Amino acid sequence: FGGDVIDAATYERMRGAVRARLSAFRDRLKAAGKEAPRHLLGTSGTITTIAGVTLGLKRYDRCKVDGCWLTREQVRSACRRLRAMSREERAAMGCIGRERADLVVAGCAILEEILELWPVERIRVADRGLREGILTGLMREDGIDVRAETT
Repeated sequence: FGGDVIDAATYERMRGAVRARLSAFRDRLKAAGKEAPRHLLGTSGTITTIAGVTLGLKRYDRCKVDGCWLTREQVRSACRRLRAMSREERAAMGCIGRERADLVVAGCAILEEILELWPVERIRVADRGLREGILTGLMREDGIDVRAETT
């Protein structure tokens, strides 16, 4: 979909592509009897970037982002703001930078679709969850008693 200029029509196409995939996943969860969540947990990437933008951070600060809560409207507002910016404007933001400036709007499209399909009022932001979870899994595969290592 590109990352420089993303107009409203392109953004809606992005969301449509995501919607098709996530809807099937949501339907499988419903069929398995899973209840809709009361809130969501977002880890790394787009959600931490949106948290930094929402908090008005000049530079990314893991201590301020990790564990914070964002409301549905805060997420949508940050996504609207980021969509309205050029790639260069996004790159100039300390919480985004050049390496993520072309990716963050696509992440917003994914996140907004998640909020459409699971309309929770708030999301908890975790900066470390995914990486540490992968590391814990790899340690278990190697036979390391993770409980003993983390205490």
